[in-house]
Amino acid sequence: MGRNAKRFYPHYFTYPAILIFSVFFVVPILAGFILSFTDWNINRLFEPVFVGLANFEHLLGDEYFMLALKNTFLFGVITTVLIVAFGLALALALKKLVFGKSFFRTLYYLPAVLSLIVVGIMFTSVFRMNNGILNKLLIAIGLENLAIDWLGNPATALYSVMAVHIWKWSGFAMAIFLAGLHGIPEEYYEAARIDGAGLLSQFKNITFPLLAPAFTVVVTLNTIGGLKVFEQIYVMTGGGPGNTTQVLGTYIYKGFSMGMLGRSTAMGLILFFIVSIIAVVLNWFLRRREVSE
Repeated sequence: MGRNAKRFYPHYFTYPAILIFSVFFVVPILAGFILSFTDWNINRLFEPVFVGLANFEHLLGDEYFMLALKNTFLFGVITTVLIVAFGLALALALKKLVFGKSFFRTLYYLPAVLSLIVVGIMFTSVFRMNNGILNKLLIAIGLENLAIDWLGNPATALYSVMAVHIWKWSGFAMAIFLAGLHGIPEEYYEAARIDGAGLLSQFKNITFPLLAPAFTVVVTLNTIGGLKVFEQIYVMTGGGPGNTTQVLGTYIYKGFSMGMLGRSTAMGLILFFIVSIIAVVLNWFLRRREVSE
């Protein structure tokens, strides 16, 4: 069998995939690592000069970079927690639904397949100050005092974008949780009911532990997505008003657009290491929980 496998699937079939992966992933990472220690800029595109840790020292003293770093972590943590909560609630509700399950499952999942740019443009009109749908609705029900410029107010702009991100990805989390719920044998719940366990006890001792693999996938993917957010911030606020919604993704883009290529590459490297370390640690921690359960 081993010889037949080697004959029909020779190892050199993997060479194209390895080449593509190396050209589009490994080489850019190595190049970015090297260029982040240079003064590479638009005026010296082909003659970067090595400056050591100067780019990183500058970033540590840059208040807007630190603000972008803080907003990135805030965005990643809040959106992940709420996406997990809403996704799980939707999955539990749909599992109990008798009629229209397929319709509502498709309806809630639909935002996940929409383009981030389209979603950003759509909700920009929803949150607009003068003729936005949200403010019109608030005025119609007598809550004129709550009608504000949601994306132009420093106190609400970032949270408004977070709400859009949560709306978009809660259905995706629901689909993963729903698949996990359908994988739990019904006999466990029947035995628990016979022993007198209530709904809360069933969730705590059966549903929650056996959904550990689904939690690993949902938490890891949404944490990575939240930390790497770019399109929605760029389309809806552009990092404003001022720099109050600036995240690492938009700040890196701003640096590149200003020609500060070496410094922007250093920011990209920082983001890469942050996402990689958090994803590995989070995945390791959650997988340990799967084993322990």
